[in-house]
Amino acid sequence: MAKIKSKFICKECGCESPKWMGKCPDCGEWNTFEEVAVQKGKQSGPGKSTGIPALRLSEVQSSKSDRIVTKINEFNRVMGGGIVKDSLTIITSRPGGGKSTLTLAVSSDVAAQGYKVLYASGEESESQIKNRADRILNQIDSKIWIISDTSMDNVLRHIDEIDPELIVIDSIQTFAFEDIDSRPGSPTQTMECANALLKAAKSDKKPRAVIMVGQMTKEDELAGLRALEHLVDTVLIIDSDRGEELRGIYCSKNRFGSTGEMGFFSMTDKGMISIDNPSEFFMTRREGGETVSGSALTVVKEGSRPIIVEVESLVSKSFTPYPSRTGECIKRDQLNTLISILEQRGNLSLFDKNVVIKTTGGLKLKEHSANLAIIMSIVSSAYNKGIRDDTVFIADVGLTGELKKVPSIELRIRELDRMGFKRVFIAQNSAGGIKTENINVIEARNLKEVISQVFGVRL
Repeated sequence: MAKIKSKFICKECGCESPKWMGKCPDCGEWNTFEEVAVQKGKQSGPGKSTGIPALRLSEVQSSKSDRIVTKINEFNRVMGGGIVKDSLTIITSRPGGGKSTLTLAVSSDVAAQGYKVLYASGEESESQIKNRADRILNQIDSKIWIISDTSMDNVLRHIDEIDPELIVIDSIQTFAFEDIDSRPGSPTQTMECANALLKAAKSDKKPRAVIMVGQMTKEDELAGLRALEHLVDTVLIIDSDRGEELRGIYCSKNRFGSTGEMGFFSMTDKGMISIDNPSEFFMTRREGGETVSGSALTVVKEGSRPIIVEVESLVSKSFTPYPSRTGECIKRDQLNTLISILEQRGNLSLFDKNVVIKTTGGLKLKEHSANLAIIMSIVSSAYNKGIRDDTVFIADVGLTGELKKVPSIELRIRELDRMGFKRVFIAQNSAGGIKTENINVIEARNLKEVISQVFGVRL
C-alpha cells in the first residue's frame, strides 16, 4: 500500500499548508483549514496505460440495480424503493435523533429475509447494542454479526470472513486505519475508511450494501469534508426536535431514486415506527361532524407525496402592550406577515390579541400553500366558530389579500378525494382541467371571499 500523508487546505481560498493553522495567511479567515489525505507512491506517468479501455456510451449495457425491500415502508420510500445491493448510504442527525435505532431495525429486517448483516460500532459496546436490540426488536436473527471496535482493518477482515450482504458502520467518524498517522474522525481517516467501504460495496465479485452513520455538526450539517457526501450514493438526514415523538427523514441525495423524498417515523419505546399514512397522523378525526374553533386543514407536499395537515390556532386577550405571536410550525416573521394581511385585508383586529399557531403532530410548514389555512384557523379562533370538518384550504395569500396559485394542485386534490373530503378552497383559475365528482372545488379571488363563504359574514 502506498504511504499516505496529509496536508491542510483552506476551504475558503484553497491555500495549502503542511500543518494546521488557525488563521489562513491568504484570505484571513479563521478555522478554515481541513486535513486531506495525500497518497505518495508509484503512479502511472503521462501516456502510460492503466489497462481500462474507453467505451462508446451507446454500446454500454445499462443495468437495473437489485434492491432489498424492507418491511419499513417509509425507509423504502426515502431510499427510492429499497436498499440497492451495491450502494453506499450515509445517515446523519443530531445526537439522539434515532440513527442507531433505525439502522438496527433495518439490519434486523434484512437479516429476517435471509441476508447476512455485519453491524460494526465504534461508539457502543456489544452489551449496549444487545440491550437496544432486546428493547426494539421482537426477535434477534442469527444472521446478524456485531463488532465493537474502531479499527477499519478489523472490519474489512470480518467482511472477508463473514461475507455479509449488508454492512452497517456506526459511526464512520469513529473508525481508523492503523497505518495512517491521523486520529479517528479526521478528514484523512474518514475519507480513507469511506473509500475502503466503497470498494467493498462496488465489488464485481460480491456487491454489498453499506449503510454508514455520520455525525452531525452544531450547524446541523454532516461532519467532515463535503467530499464524503459526493462519495456516497444516498444521503439521509433525520430531522427531529429534542423530546418530540415525530421523526422526519429527508433524502438530500439519491443516485437510485428521487432526491428530496421525505419519510415519517414515530419514536417510541419500541423504536422508530413507520408512519405509513401521514395524512391520518397529522390531523384529528372528529366524530359526528363535530367542529372545533381554531382548526383548519390544508395539503402540503413533502417530497413526491401530498399530506393533509391540521393547523391549530389560539387567539386570546393580551394584557400587555405587546401581544405575543408564537408559531411552533412556522417562522415568526411569516406569522407576523400573515397576521398583518388578515388585519388589513380581512378586517379583523388583532392588535390586542395573543396568537399561537401549531400543527397536529408537530410538522413544520415549509410551503406557502398552507398560508390560507393558517389565516382561516386564526379567523376561526377569533370568531369562536368552527369550520366544517370536510373543508380544506390550499392557496397562498398575497399582501393584497388575493389568493395565489400553488404547484401540484391536482395531486393535492386527489389526496383529498382519497381521504373523503367534500370541499376545497383554492385560488381562482388554478383548477385547470381537474375533474372531481366527489369534491366541490371552490375558486376564490381573495381572502374576503373565503371568509364570507365559510363563516357567512359580510366584510
